[in-house]
Amino acid sequence: MNLASYRPAKLFDELVDDHGSIRSYYRSIAEKLERLRSEELQQKLRSLELLFLRQGITFTVYGDEQGTERVFPFDPFPRIIPHSEWEHIEAGLIQRITALNLFLYDVYHEQSIIKDKVIPPEVVFGASHYRPEFVGASVPKNAYIHVCGTDLIRDSDGRYLVLEDNGRCPSGVSYVLENRAAMKRVFPQLFGAHGVRPVDTYPADLLATLRHIAPRENPNPNVVLLTPGVHNSAYFEHSFLARQMSIEIVEGRDLIALDGFVYMRTTKGLRQVDVIYRRIDDDFLDPQVFRKDSCLGVAGLVDAVRRGNVALANAIGTGVADDKVTYAYVPAMIKYYLSQEPILDQVPTYLAWRDEDKKYILENLPKLVVKAANESGGYGMLIGPTASQAQLQEFRDKILAQPRNYIAQPVVNFSQHPTLVNGELEGRHVDLRPFVLWGDTVKVLPGGLTRVALKRGSLVVNSSQGGGSKDTWVLAS
Repeated sequence: MNLASYRPAKLFDELVDDHGSIRSYYRSIAEKLERLRSEELQQKLRSLELLFLRQGITFTVYGDEQGTERVFPFDPFPRIIPHSEWEHIEAGLIQRITALNLFLYDVYHEQSIIKDKVIPPEVVFGASHYRPEFVGASVPKNAYIHVCGTDLIRDSDGRYLVLEDNGRCPSGVSYVLENRAAMKRVFPQLFGAHGVRPVDTYPADLLATLRHIAPRENPNPNVVLLTPGVHNSAYFEHSFLARQMSIEIVEGRDLIALDGFVYMRTTKGLRQVDVIYRRIDDDFLDPQVFRKDSCLGVAGLVDAVRRGNVALANAIGTGVADDKVTYAYVPAMIKYYLSQEPILDQVPTYLAWRDEDKKYILENLPKLVVKAANESGGYGMLIGPTASQAQLQEFRDKILAQPRNYIAQPVVNFSQHPTLVNGELEGRHVDLRPFVLWGDTVKVLPGGLTRVALKRGSLVVNSSQGGGSKDTWVLAS
């Protein structure tokens, strides 16, 4: 790789500091990559592509004429996070998930944060994923979010900012593990004496988290992973995690609810299920309670959950916490429940249901990023500076029609990282999705998924929108 041709950004550059020098923690890896001959690098890149193809490391793009199944794009230049930076991130993530779980328990029980007028009632009751029918319902260990993926970006000053929380069915951790395995196999010489913290304990940690919520504290619970099936965009991850945890992967048709318990159909008869790691949204879990046309869930599942005979991770109703309107109030939650200042800042957010904010949004659409409150994957979003007049008008109409469903944020030109593009190193925008597990202790996977906006100038890192990923190294010291 030719580092001499790399042009650092005017915004925050992960590799190069403000004086034009390579950051100290990148120097060794940069030297090793630069020593790779072009032929050797191309061979390694082909090996990576073949490895990902053979392992079936894919994702799905819906509605694309070129086909839906794609090998997940991977860039071999790793992202490095120094130990001190990671300590700050980790503390902030633990603080955040603690506040979110207290918030969820509160809004489904006493609703003190609403009564005390810290959060307006319409924020909670107007969220499309709020489940009023579960007010007063018990959940194991009083915890709702057991697995969380929080998206972080860095602004022009290098500050880590929370972009959003994913507390329903966060995906992407399989790519973290496979990226690391691929790098170790194809670029073993890069690891050397860097002291990179391992990530391969995640499946065992996830399984321990799931077992922690088993009913009646069963010491040997039967844990299964519930998937929508092979056509889901994250099915590779579902099957990968089930295999890594040595648990069964099941679809709704593989389960049956009888007399308030859930059982798995096996060749030897029915076997009781204690914990379900569900990768299905609430709406599809039980046709007797939610969508009657759902063929993905299990009739009677919710009754078994209510009786405490089976546990779900994550719990029903967590979607109110990762609503993008709720996001604006997380700093207030932290202060209310924990009496602390937020460790991690977040992006300033305008809420269209507020008349003053709506006026500002409509007058400044070309300067803002507008997001639908409950969309994900880069869908339902407008990036004002690159939008056409037709797109601006479309979102103006949507905001006026459904103001509660939209937020707006200033454009944050988040950090860039050197990325191999057509044989040359070019800067591309990156974000970071660390994964947090809430069990008997709170564990944060060191690093997480660094996603890359592979299109030049793009701020959209989602794989469904043309993004890729990198291995993320957290240094041990």
